[in-house]
Amino acid sequence: MKKKIIIITCLLFGLYAGAVKLADAPQAIITNGKITATLFLPDAVNGHYQATRFDWTGIIPSLEFEGHSFYGKWSDNEGPKVHDAVQGPAEAYAPIGYKEAAVGGAFLRIGVGVLRKPQERAYSEYKLYDIVDGGKWTVTPKKDRVEFTQELHDSTGYAFIYKKTVLLVKGKPEMVIEHSLKNTGTKAIETEVFDHNFPVIDKEPTGPNMRFVFPVNINEGTGAGARGWGTVGKTNGKEIDFLRPLGRGEQLYTPGIQGPNGAYTAYDIKIENTKTGAGIHVTGDTPLEKMVYWACPTTACPEPYVKISVESGKEMKWNYNYEYYTFKPETK
Repeated sequence: MKKKIIIITCLLFGLYAGAVKLADAPQAIITNGKITATLFLPDAVNGHYQATRFDWTGIIPSLEFEGHSFYGKWSDNEGPKVHDAVQGPAEAYAPIGYKEAAVGGAFLRIGVGVLRKPQERAYSEYKLYDIVDGGKWTVTPKKDRVEFTQELHDSTGYAFIYKKTVLLVKGKPEMVIEHSLKNTGTKAIETEVFDHNFPVIDKEPTGPNMRFVFPVNINEGTGAGARGWGTVGKTNGKEIDFLRPLGRGEQLYTPGIQGPNGAYTAYDIKIENTKTGAGIHVTGDTPLEKMVYWACPTTACPEPYVKISVESGKEMKWNYNYEYYTFKPETK
């Protein structure tokens, strides 16, 4: 009996320690009087997210407008080294220099750092890689924004200054995510970035109450891994509609939504909870490389991809705009 008590006490202490660590994760709360948002801040020791798939900046566990919530927990997997422990419009950059790196050598991920290449058959975005150098981070929280800067210099010739600002527009229910990437190295930077979005509007599970609207007619396209179309979801003119709630383990996925003339390239999508009457209109100032779509029982995600190409000494800038709005709920 005494041994059981000790074990239970240790387990409870471990859970408590984890909760304390999560509560101690650096964060900032910003507002413009209409929107209030919480952001987790990058920190290699106490940060909420320390894994290697997603950019460490712009992780938003909470954003509220007129009594509605737009982001939140969607995965039961928790821990700083867990890829799924991100929330909000999380972004991920494709690796730079991976193919040319030898085993034991280095490659880069913007927003993460210099990573070590292990012995493996191929790169996997789901693998946790060792971080050799996280670069120099500068984080400046203000009342209505948070400014992030990562400076990274690698011995292979890659170097950059990555700046990202998450700001709330004055007097409007809007958020803008500004990016700039300055190539300070000797090698060209060629990569891509996608925004996973992870909407959780009013904690609505994935199902018929969630609607996705595009500015043109679309179809799900074809490609490796496409699944769930016609059984749990379908395209309907300009919309993606769900036929029923998704069950445990079910997914809806396409590697590339198609528009009238091929790949969908307009950075424009509306995400709506028709039950509570709350939505997000997402737009960007850069044409898309492609639009992936993925849904599980707790979140449904349009994933816009943008091509990043920056020559040595040059700089690229791009922005996303999020407009939060309400409308009269629909009855079904």
